[in-house]
Amino acid sequence: MKAFNSTLAGFGTTVFEVMSRLAMQHKTINLGQGFPDEEGPAPMLQALDDATRQFPNQYPPMMGVPELRQAVAAHDGRFYDLEADWQTEVMVCSGATEALAASILALVEPGDDVVLFEPLYDSYLPMVKRAGGNPRLVRLEPPDWRIPWDELEAAFSDKTKCILFNTPMNPTGKVFSHDELTTLGDLLEKFDCYAICDEVYEHLVFDGRDHIPLITLPGMRERCIRIASAGKTFSMTGWKVGYITAAPALLSIIARAHQFLVFTTPPNLQRAVAYGLDQEQEWYTQLGRDLQAKRDLLEKGLRSIGFDVLPCHSTYFMNVDFRPLGFNEGDVEFCRYLTVEAGVTVVPVSALYASDDIDHLVRFCFCKRDEVLNAAIECLSTHFAERTA
Repeated sequence: MKAFNSTLAGFGTTVFEVMSRLAMQHKTINLGQGFPDEEGPAPMLQALDDATRQFPNQYPPMMGVPELRQAVAAHDGRFYDLEADWQTEVMVCSGATEALAASILALVEPGDDVVLFEPLYDSYLPMVKRAGGNPRLVRLEPPDWRIPWDELEAAFSDKTKCILFNTPMNPTGKVFSHDELTTLGDLLEKFDCYAICDEVYEHLVFDGRDHIPLITLPGMRERCIRIASAGKTFSMTGWKVGYITAAPALLSIIARAHQFLVFTTPPNLQRAVAYGLDQEQEWYTQLGRDLQAKRDLLEKGLRSIGFDVLPCHSTYFMNVDFRPLGFNEGDVEFCRYLTVEAGVTVVPVSALYASDDIDHLVRFCFCKRDEVLNAAIECLSTHFAERTA
């Protein structure tokens, strides 16, 4: 039998799926995979039902239904003063991951360099490599995740086609500052390349910080692909509705990739998200404040147990160093240990690096009901108290 595709065969099952299966097997509290356990706005469910019954459930336009594309453009204008023509600069995708895939396939040709920060979302490397790109990884080091500017500039060259980065950033909780984005934009202009900007956590920012889309900075309008997600904005991760804002020349080539990946996205979901963006702004702007309180709840509990909790300014996730608890094996082993022995499942951060030399951090997800977070803290507190007794 001939071999399968060598690029994809080299990647195993995503760590999130592996740990979720382990959590189900052992019936644990799952703080690993990043999905909320509370539904988004109830009126959106009614809007979904209405759209299913009142509109045709046939193929919608490839670029997305006009209602949602208009709502995305209006949202970007309200929050970022970003003026976008919904007809030529906005497209709907089947989730942000598909938007990322379409953007990578549209830009990257075999031999192109793609700059990425690590730790990184696990779909980035497989898609870049499948497109034939050469990943140029720049590591952000814990605990403060500062950008090593000399290393970053050294990663750029005449072969660089784009940088792919995530802000607010999973799993670090980092929010890129205006100064950082300005310097990054200078590199894009110097090396004449593009930016694929994964901004799915745009509304999940804490402590008075602001999310700034790179596309809004001077000189970046024609170079940036802005990707956002209804799943993260409305806590409806299973809906898999994402959207892209980009200049017409960029979007037109991304649309050609999109048409051969999924072609389009369910029209009833699109119309429900359009309703949400227009009518439920208070809900999704409050979401960041609610998650900040959950972050504080979990952080306080983990610190009381003895974990070293790293700063977290955004997203669903916090990283913790487990070495103060006296566990001397790696993060994968620690995650399995917590699942089997303590009844709580988390994710090893080493899975989000290209190499495994950082193996002392695990990622906790806090987008859960308070009673779930409190139950996890109680399980861990009891376990480690008994372990040290």
